[in-house]
Formats: sequence, C-alpha cells, structure tokens
Amino acid sequence: MNAGLILFLIFILCLVIGVPVSISLSVASLAAVVFGGLPASSTAIAQRIFGGLQSSSIMAIAFFVLAGNLMTKGGISRRIVDFADCLVGNVRGGMSLALVLACAFFAALSGSAPATVIAIGTMLYGDMIKKGYPGPRTAGLLVVSGGLGPIIPPSIIMVIYCTLTGASVGNMFKQGMMIGIVIMLVLMVEVLWFAHKEKWPKQNVKRTPAEVVKVFLDAIPALLTPIIILGGIYSGMLTATESAAVAVVWAAIAGAFIYRELNLPDTIQIIKDSAKSSAMILFIIAASTAFSWVFTISGASKALVDTVIGMNLNATMFCLVVAVILLIFGTFMEGTAIAVLLVPVLWPIAQSMGINVVHFGMIVCISNVVGTMTPPEAVNIYSAATVSKLKMGEIAKAEIPFLVGYVGVFFLCVFSEWFCTFLT
Repeated sequence: MNAGLILFLIFILCLVIGVPVSISLSVASLAAVVFGGLPASSTAIAQRIFGGLQSSSIMAIAFFVLAGNLMTKGGISRRIVDFADCLVGNVRGGMSLALVLACAFFAALSGSAPATVIAIGTMLYGDMIKKGYPGPRTAGLLVVSGGLGPIIPPSIIMVIYCTLTGASVGNMFKQGMMIGIVIMLVLMVEVLWFAHKEKWPKQNVKRTPAEVVKVFLDAIPALLTPIIILGGIYSGMLTATESAAVAVVWAAIAGAFIYRELNLPDTIQIIKDSAKSSAMILFIIAASTAFSWVFTISGASKALVDTVIGMNLNATMFCLVVAVILLIFGTFMEGTAIAVLLVPVLWPIAQSMGINVVHFGMIVCISNVVGTMTPPEAVNIYSAATVSKLKMGEIAKAEIPFLVGYVGVFFLCVFSEWFCTFLT
C-alpha cells in the first residue's frame, strides 16, 4: 500500500477512535515508515520529532502562555476590564461594548482565544446577566470576541506560521493588529445594532473626572504590557521570544508588587498549568514535523502539488480553495495542529503562484480562529459554556450574527492581498 495513503488512513482512524492529535500524528508517521516501504528507519521519526522543536522561535509559545496566565491571575485582566467599561460603559449595551474592547486588550496580552474567553467571561458575564443582558446572546458575543485573541498580537498561531514559513514575525504582528482592530469595530457596530433592536440595558453611572483618572492610572501597568511586547518586536530591539520572556517578567512584577494579587503558591500553580498547556502545543508541533516529513518523502506532497497545478487555478481561486479547506479542518481539529500539518504542504504551492507570505499567513491564522467557534471542536464555545453554564447549542445559535461579521472580514482577507499586506 502507498505510504501516503497509509499515513492519512492511520491518522484519520486514530482521530475517529479518540486518540489525541499529537499521538495520532506520531503513530501515523511511524506506520507509514514501517509498512509503506519508505527508504527510512523508524528511528528517523524520533529524530524528526525532536528536530521539530529545535527552533528558538518556538520558545515564544511557552513564554506567551505563561505570561497570559500570570496576567489573568495577577490582576492585570481586571484592570483592563475596568478601563474598557470606563471608556464605553455608559451607552445602551455598553457592557457588551466593554466586553469586546476588553477582549481586544486581553488579546494583546495572551495570544490565545480560549484564554481570552475564560478570562474576560469570568469577570463580565455574571454581572451582565444580573443587569439584564440576554444570556445566550452575551455568551455568543463572548465566543466571537474571544477570537480576537490569536489575531491581535502577540499570537501563538502567527509565531508557529512564521516558524514554518520563515515569514517575519514583526510583519505578521503588524498586519494582525490592523485586521484585529477592523474585526473589533465590526463587532462593536453589531453590538450597537442589537442593543437598540433588543433594548439591552443602559448604565447611568456618572464618573467624576477624578474617578476616570484613577481607573486609567490603575490600568497603566496592565496597558504597558502590550506596549512592552509589541514595542520590543517592532523596534527591532527584541525578537518575539525575547519579548515574550520580558512579558513574563513584567507580568510577574505587576501581579506581585504593583497589584499585589499574585503570591508564591499561585505562581507555582500557574507555572505548572502553563507547562502543561505549552507541552501540549509543542508536542503537536513536534509530531507534525515528523508527519510533514513522511508526507514529503512518500511522494504524496508532490502528487498534491501536481494536482493543484493541474487545476490551473489563479492565485485568488487558490486562496479561496485553501480557505474552505482550512475552515472544514477547523471544525474538527485544533488550529495549531492544522497549521503545522497543512502549511508545509500548501505554502510551497502558494509560493509558486506568487502569493505574498503575509497574505497567506493571515488566511491560515484567521481560518484557524474561525474553527475555534464552529462545532464540534469549538474550544471557544466550550470555554463560554463553562463560564455561562449554558448549553453549547444555545451559544452556537446565538453567536451566528457575530460570526457572520467575523467571517466577512476573513473573506475580505482572502480576496484582497492589499488588505493583508499594506503595513508590511
């Protein structure tokens, strides 16, 4: 049997019976080498798995995960929510606007969609329900707003993409910032429309100038965090990995000594939780490296390239086909796994067609985020269900109007290279 066929059959079988993605990738790679007649030994799989982690850029992932957890537990997230509420809280549906804005701010800290949903949802959802906001609609908005996490930098998925393709992390982050702001504005317009249509509550809290200044001053250490992260990268003073490490140090200082909400037992538990989360992501990347290598030496990669080239697609149609494929994969696979599995296969084809690496990267990254909002994988919906105690079906139905706006911006990225590259 052809090695490429064995590779995919074993991989799909493992997924169907519930084997974790990282193990499925490893087992499929090993089976293809052993039973597919490839000119390689089984030890080559272990070598490729370890070799897949020999990149300093990948270290940024572990640091960003740790920094995000420190910020959540150390009081930084709460100050961001208070600041967002101070800015937009006093219009009809103002707390929903504050939710979107807080997710955007937190996105500039964590780089993770489910982390954003849980952090902001935990602080805002309960209060919003008590004040009369509709539960399912609020949870649906939280799901989609949490999708700003991997778009507004720093972004774990963007770091992975740059590691796989050699793209500039700085250019990806700059363009991600712009697209994230556009998505945020689209969601805010939708919130205002629903707020007036469905008569969402309006706060009448009048803040004195002194109170506004106090909230702002209290939020400064929190607001400095994205400036430290992105400023270090954009200025060229720090690499993405170094910037992530500095963010960890700053988050620890702010949580322990400025806000005084972070103690030693909390810090130890945060480090343990972050290590588990990082290990899961890194294992997927490592296993996918071996999978991609087997996919290449089996000839399946060349066959796929020849098939796509034989279809005589232009660059725009190729981008559309890739977008649809990624959206389909996103319904049942985690975004990190999709990126490390498909980017090494699809990027050479895109490159041969003259597609800009940042444009292609935005398609990959945003489509993977959409996958976090679409069942059955839908980690954002799972996270929102945990916060809200609602059924997943209720949340999935209520999120549709906001998801349409998000996907609308995504397809603008698919069809417009300029929209995805004009800052690079």
